Order: sequence, then structure tokens, then C-alpha cells
Amino acid sequence: MKELVTYLVKGLVDEPGQVHVREVVGEKAMVVEVEVASSDRGKLIGKEGRTIRAVRALVNACASRTGRRVVVEVLD
Repeated sequence: MKELVTYLVKGLVDEPGQVHVREVVGEKAMVVEVEVASSDRGKLIGKEGRTIRAVRALVNACASRTGRRVVVEVLD
């Protein structure tokens, strides 16, 4: 999942070198933490959160094959 989120986020932002993605794995769920440059945070979230909602939908669709739950969080 980390590779998918990294690929998607780097395609959306102006400074792809500032993208940092971490996975925190639990028993039933996995948390993917995304950190971007402060100037790119608005682009990642999008108008009314539509862009990050679309990224979350894609990740959850891929994760449903494994039966795990994946949560994508944008860090400050």
C-alpha cells in the first residue's frame, strides 16, 4: 500500500521530493501516514476534501483484496 500511496501523492503535488509515506501495521488495520510540504497540503486534500477522499477510495479498493482495513492520514 505504501508504494501505491507514494505514487498517487507524488503525482498530485508540486514538490514530490518532500513526500514521506510511512506504514503503521496493526492486527486488523494498517495506517498509512502521508507527509507533504506545507505548500502542497491543500493540493493533496483538494476542494472540500475530494482529492484525499479519492486517494482513500483507491487504497481501500486495493486493500479489500487482502481483507485488511487501510486508513490514509495526512500529517501536519
